[in-house]
Amino acid sequence: MTENSDEVLPLIDNIVKGIFEKKGERVLKLDFRSLENSVCDYFIICHGNSVTQVDSITESVELQVKKNTGGHPHHREGIENCLWVLLDYGDVVVHIFQEEYRNFYNLEALWADALIEEIRDN
Repeated sequence: MTENSDEVLPLIDNIVKGIFEKKGERVLKLDFRSLENSVCDYFIICHGNSVTQVDSITESVELQVKKNTGGHPHHREGIENCLWVLLDYGDVVVHIFQEEYRNFYNLEALWADALIEEIRDN
């Protein structure tokens, strides 16, 4: 992955803004740039407490990114049931879980060799 911070950092900022607008919880940024053969440069991971909240977070992220960067996800998964939604923006992949699915899949532990940063709402 080749990171262009002029594009990636505003994308991450808008993703996080969309998450916090709908009260997404335990937001983490996993930085894979120092790892070989990574699937992307960053994961942004969060969770909501219901199907409705996961759906709302997903819509909020997409709206913020589109409005402020003009970007659209290259790929979307999980929209039908909102248990685990994935939004692929190329260098940044967003994972929006219901809490029980987040705990079960535990991506943070699976990718523990990444640089992990908790992001807090200002």
